[in-house]
Amino acid sequence: MPPTPSTLLTATRAALCSLGLLCAAGPGRAQTAPTPDPTAEKARRLALATADWQLMLNKLHLTLPTLPPPAADPARPAGTAQRPGFSSWFDAAGNRYIRSSWGRWTNYDQATAGTAARPDPLVLRNGRPVRAARTWYQQRRPEILADITTEVYGRIPANTPAVRFAITATDAQYLGGKVIKQTIEGQIDNARYPAAIPRIGLVLYTPAAATGPVPLVVVVGDLPTAPAGQPDVLSQVLAAGWALATFDPTAVQMDSGAGLNEGIIGLMSQGQPRQPADWGTLAAWSWGLSRVLDYVVTDKRFDASHVALQGHSRWGKTTLLAAALDTRWALAYVSCSGAMGASLEKRDFGETIDNVAEPSEYHWMAGNFLKYAGHWEAMPTDAHELLALVAPRPVFITGGTTDSWTDARGTFLAGVGASPVYALLGKKGLPTAEMPAPDVALLSGDLAFREHTGGHTDLPDWPAFIEFARKYFPAPAAVIH
Repeated sequence: MPPTPSTLLTATRAALCSLGLLCAAGPGRAQTAPTPDPTAEKARRLALATADWQLMLNKLHLTLPTLPPPAADPARPAGTAQRPGFSSWFDAAGNRYIRSSWGRWTNYDQATAGTAARPDPLVLRNGRPVRAARTWYQQRRPEILADITTEVYGRIPANTPAVRFAITATDAQYLGGKVIKQTIEGQIDNARYPAAIPRIGLVLYTPAAATGPVPLVVVVGDLPTAPAGQPDVLSQVLAAGWALATFDPTAVQMDSGAGLNEGIIGLMSQGQPRQPADWGTLAAWSWGLSRVLDYVVTDKRFDASHVALQGHSRWGKTTLLAAALDTRWALAYVSCSGAMGASLEKRDFGETIDNVAEPSEYHWMAGNFLKYAGHWEAMPTDAHELLALVAPRPVFITGGTTDSWTDARGTFLAGVGASPVYALLGKKGLPTAEMPAPDVALLSGDLAFREHTGGHTDLPDWPAFIEFARKYFPAPAAVIH
């Protein structure tokens, strides 16, 4: 008989405590002892995450296949070898190969990536075609949304707590007085489970010379650092006459399966393990972003009808999901988001469903998502339908020529797959089904794409995004040079 949730988590925590890595500190709450180095903390979190991952596998009655050692695996890609200090394998070009717990190795061969059948976003479950916008909104969109929430990202609870916002710091002299910088904190009511203390963390940069409400760009996570001599993201957004905000997702929910008994997820479950359809971290971050919009509509400095959302990598996954779930987001910039973001999941290239289902990332998703690891064809939806849920609002999706892991071609193909929905709703999808050359931005439609020359970064695509957003944002009330 498999161990129960309580016995497995208790045993894991006891073992870590004996190593001086974690000790219990009251019901549902763990207190981390000082760790000697970041490696020990990473090991602590992975151990707890792996225990919770196994609990979910048990709940779903899922078993993993027995696999040979990677070095002896006949399925291991030819010409790959390990490097000192890495558990992954690498080819001569430096591409990283990972074998999933379900036995599938990473693939970087376009010829074998496959063109797995994708569900048609414009065909109802009963097989009838969707030929009218009314049918999309009343029938097909709810069908897709139900699949995405219940089976993939998890359901956001209906009775989430209230949030009270307060300005905790103001710098009216930022950038020589051209910008007002403010720190905003949202206190989340945790009366139902005081051991969990999530919060909403926001930093706002507003043009001091604005004469009226200005559009706002909300960036998930920290701003990237621009190389010397190149304009940074903040200066580009301010030069367009818009305000910018950064959102701290980890203040809402830890980015680890070790924190599922804490944060907003732990608050709602009162520290208990998740059920298979419960929300994952991506949905929790999306909930937090919706609370940011709640604040924005109360601040008269901002044009609440023109608020864009941007995120890169895992924050790109978050951005796309948040824009799909909350139609108040006017525009989204989804950068290098990979599997379970804007890249087709059932395509075997770079990051895959299996990789996201591993202990290091499964917490992003609903527990039910684990059913589709090793069984991709059974998953009822794919990235093109997540993109379609944002329609008719504009979306800018990107990738990089050397960022093979996040699959720029798969991202483009997802855009092609979502384009018919944009057309049905009277908007323009991608103008071509042929992937453009690197650094050629397709900005003529309401669904835009660019593959920059280079790797895993969002910096090269910000100028194209600002050009794209100008089509939808009103003329600026103030411009900072």
